[in-house]
This record gives sequence, C-alpha cells and structure tokens, in this order.
Amino acid sequence: MDVSDRIKQAADHVFEVMSTRVSPEDLQRIKDAYELASVAHSGQKRNTGEPYIIHPIAVATIAAEELELDANTVIAAFLHDVAEDTEYTVEDIRARFGDDVAFLVDVVTKRKKHNYEYTKQVDNYRQILESVHYDVRALLVKLSDRLHNMRTLDSMRPDKQMKIAGETDFFYAPLAGRLGLYHVKTELENLSFRFRCPKEYEMIERQLELDRDRTLPALSEFTSEINDIMSSAGIPARTQVRYRKPYSIWRTMRETGCDFSRVDFKHFVRIIYEPLTSWERSISNEKDTSLFIYSCLSSHFRERPGSVVNYIDNPKDNGYQSFHVQMLNRAGSWEELHIASERMHRNARLGCIVERGESWLERFKTVLQNIAESGDGFNFMEGVSSSLYNEDILAFTPGGKGIILPKGATALDFAYEVHTEIGDHAKFARINGALSPIKTELHRGDCVEIGTSEDVVPKPEWLGYAKTYKARKRLHDLLRHGADGRQFKICDICTPLPGEEVIGFQDAEGVVTVHSRHCPEVIKLASEKGNGLVSVDFKPEESRLYPVCIRIVAIDRYHLLRDIIDCFVERQHLSMNRLQTHTEDEIVECIIDFPVHSVDELHLTMESISTIPGVDEVQRVR
Repeated sequence: MDVSDRIKQAADHVFEVMSTRVSPEDLQRIKDAYELASVAHSGQKRNTGEPYIIHPIAVATIAAEELELDANTVIAAFLHDVAEDTEYTVEDIRARFGDDVAFLVDVVTKRKKHNYEYTKQVDNYRQILESVHYDVRALLVKLSDRLHNMRTLDSMRPDKQMKIAGETDFFYAPLAGRLGLYHVKTELENLSFRFRCPKEYEMIERQLELDRDRTLPALSEFTSEINDIMSSAGIPARTQVRYRKPYSIWRTMRETGCDFSRVDFKHFVRIIYEPLTSWERSISNEKDTSLFIYSCLSSHFRERPGSVVNYIDNPKDNGYQSFHVQMLNRAGSWEELHIASERMHRNARLGCIVERGESWLERFKTVLQNIAESGDGFNFMEGVSSSLYNEDILAFTPGGKGIILPKGATALDFAYEVHTEIGDHAKFARINGALSPIKTELHRGDCVEIGTSEDVVPKPEWLGYAKTYKARKRLHDLLRHGADGRQFKICDICTPLPGEEVIGFQDAEGVVTVHSRHCPEVIKLASEKGNGLVSVDFKPEESRLYPVCIRIVAIDRYHLLRDIIDCFVERQHLSMNRLQTHTEDEIVECIIDFPVHSVDELHLTMESISTIPGVDEVQRVR
C-alpha cells in the first residue's frame, strides 16, 4: 500500500468512526475540514519524511476514536496546525466552519512574538490553560496533538527528544491526569520516560516481562475463581488485568527507595459489572452493588486489613470512582482489586469528557486567575504544577468540610486553604486528635484542626514545607524570598555521575549544568526553556571523583562489617568518607559515603556488596 492509499484509509477511518455519532451535515463538515487541511499542508513533510497531512489525520483519529469527542473538536483537530504553519488564517477557518471551530484552532495556535512575557514555551502554556475559562475541548485537542507527537518522537534529535519529553512529563501528562484521562496520562508518561532514559526504560520493561511470566499461573487461577464467584452469584461482571507501566514502577522505586523486586502490585485486577437494570437481583445503587461484590469476594479470599479505599463515596477531584481492596490469592500473594460499574469504568477512561469536571474546572479557573493577577513574576509553572497537577488528597475540618490538597501537602497548606489569616498565624495542628507540628504531611481522610496565635508570624523556613500555590505565593509576598543565584556545572539536586543518561542546560551566561535525565529541575527547565537544552558528553575522568551514598540492609552476623569494608578497600580499591551502622532485631542498616569515578564503578561496587552473605538490599541514596 503506497502513502496516498494509507492517507486515504486513515482519513476514511475517522469519517467511519464519526458517522455513528454525528448528523450527515456535521459529517460533511468533518470531510470538508480534512480536504482543507490536505490542501493547506500540501508539500509539507514531517521529520520522518512522510507527508505532513498524516499528523492532522492522526490527531483527528485520537480525538474521534480514543477520546470520543464531538464534530467541532474533530474538525479543529484536522485544522489545528493550519493557521500556524500555512497561509490560511483563523479568520479563513471562521468563515468556513464557524466561531466555535475558529476558537479551538486559535487557542492551540502558538503566538509568534518578538518578545515573550516569560518564554515561548511558558507563554504557550498560559495561552492553552487560559482557554479553560471558555471550553475544555481546546485542552483535549492539544493533548491529542501532543500524544501523536510523542508516539512519533523517534525521528527527532536527542536534545529535541529531551525538550519535548520534558514538556510532556512536567506539563501535558499531569494535565491529562487532572482531566481524568488516565490512559492518555499513562501513555504520555511512559513515552516521555522511554525517550528521556531509554536504558532504564528497557531494563524495567524486561523485568516486568519476566515478572509477568512468573506470576501468570497464580493470577490466571485468581481471576478464574473471581469469574466463577460472579457467575455463581448471578452477577454480570467481567475481569480485566492491568499491568503497571515502566514509568509507574520506576516512580515507586524512587519514592520508596526499593528495588524492582520489592515493588508491590505490579498489576491489578478490575471487576467491571453491568448496569443494574439487567440484574434479576434487586440492589438499589452502584455503591450497594460494589459492596455486594466485595462481600462475595471476601467470603472466598482473605482480605488485607485496612486495604479498603472507597472512591465511590469520596471520588477523586477529577471524578474517578471505584472500590479498591486487596485480597490474598492461592499462591500467598496480595492482589489489588478495583470494583467498578461500566459507567465508572468508562468515566475513568474519558474523565472530564463525560463528567465535564465542573468542580475541578471552577477551581482551575480560580487558581489561574490568582496566578494571572499576581503581577510579581512569581513562577507561573510552579504555581500551576503545585496547585493542579499533583495527586489529590481530601482532608476535613472538624466541622466536616472537605479540603482538597495535592499529595504531599502539609497542615500549613491546609491552614492557608481554610483562610489566609489562619495560615499566617498557624502555630500547631491537631491531626485526628493528635498534637502535630504545622509541617506535618497530611494523608487522605485526615481530620485537621489548626491552632493559631497572634504572636506567630510566617518564617522563611515555612517555604520548605509549603506545597500549594496559595501558601507559597502568600509566603513569597510576605517574606520577599529571593532565589539562590549560585551557578553549578554539576546539578546539586540530582548529582549525576559520568556514564549516566544525562542532558545539559545552558544558561544566559553560557554556563552548562549537567543533569540526570530524571532530574525534576531539568524536566521543569525543558518545559519552560527547552532551547537551552544541549547534548553533553559526560565521561569519567581519572583525576575526578564524585561523592555518592549507599544504603545496605543485611542480616546481622559475625564479621559482616569486616566483609563490607574488605569489599570496599581490597576488592574495589575505594575509600570511605563515612560509615554509619544501626542494628535492631538482628537487622543491620549501613549508610556509607564514598567517592567514585563513574556510575559503572558505583554499580560494580553495589553488585559486589550484594554478593556478601547476609546482604539483602543495596540502594543508592540521593
């Protein structure tokens, strides 16, 4: 099949998908939009060398098939690059397709300026986010565009890959998650991970494949038993097994400091039941149905105490609902189950597209207005990221009012969300009745009471444990906190080693700072000032050493410490800067600081230590 046939087949597929959802008049408008895009992009090529029209067709396919969007949004998807990259204007589009389509295309068209208020990338983000005041569909067109760009990123140079992947990881993937589009969020995260750190991605992918083969017999038996239980109870339900992706596994490893083998729940089991109208059994609502299924399962499998999470009564901020519980399979391993109706399952896939996310949108608008009105140059991306794109928790006042906060938020953030004056004078907190410092991190379901005193005023150290935009903006205003102006050639946040996957960032003075490709700082910089990214050749030097720290967990025995020291000094010929040990109940924890020339030398040392009898775990500590 030649290229022209593939293009026609792809466009016809979009028309076929939309023909079941739109009127004949709207279907013709969709076809007209494709024809205009085809003419406008005639002669243009992508980096792959293919005709450019393949990209608008792919974006329209995502909008039509994967996101199930309406006719005008699919039209805008076909036309999203026309005003930016061709001689046609937004006014031309308005004349042919109306104000609605013109608005959507205008929002996703990057403004060409001589001087940008922040940077070209940040101004583009502001333009996209501010469209939510009018219509969330513009965000969905942009996400469709980004998803296809990430799927075809192989053709770009490594530094461009890092720029686009950094934008995706910092901005677009969290945005998709906030909109409830979990499948889009997951794919964007993993594509970003794959292009930022291909070696780590491939390693975890291989480990996941081996783990899948190892657990398949027990998992198949477990799901088969669930299906039999549902059938015996007369419940029209189906099961799905969903495996976690490499990025999710890597993030857990980083957050918990564990290795791959100790990451729990590398997969989960969904139990999806049909609408209640098809039941012979009389159950009044979805919550009762989920509880009935839970009851049937807990009669057959042992439940893990404290594992129930009820997202039906307390949905996530973007509307996600399900009933989570962990149960023991016949092989003696805990399995995580998500019990949901077909409606909940569809909503979890399409998020705001079906639920519209009204409460979230109102909160989104309020935060954007606060950011826009700040007028003091406070970091726009930090405000958006901290306020909107983290996982949420729901905490409560003593009166039962729910306060939504990002994961990792503290009692101080809670105080500022209740009222600015309470935050300014917060002295202590009572969390579930227990007296706690205001820097205490909160968890989902906590009941929080803030104690205040007029003698208390904000201190500079409060910025270290304030996470929300509202709290940090207030503290910046009060403390007039300045940024640290030091320059580094090696990032002191991620402390990369020669041989690691790294990227450089060149500042206005020409200084290049070397970052690990996982570094949150360079991901943020890639999303704001991507043109500063440069490829670097970060090789080991015989005369240069880099400090590292490792943590060893082992079973205590005679001469264990001697063998560890011997491994360093005699086998690896390394020196130690610090050795700290702690023994409790026959378990030893050692923290060792030492210098290395490269990441290979570090890995070789860790592998050598792991062969010492009794050593159970060796991890790098950053």
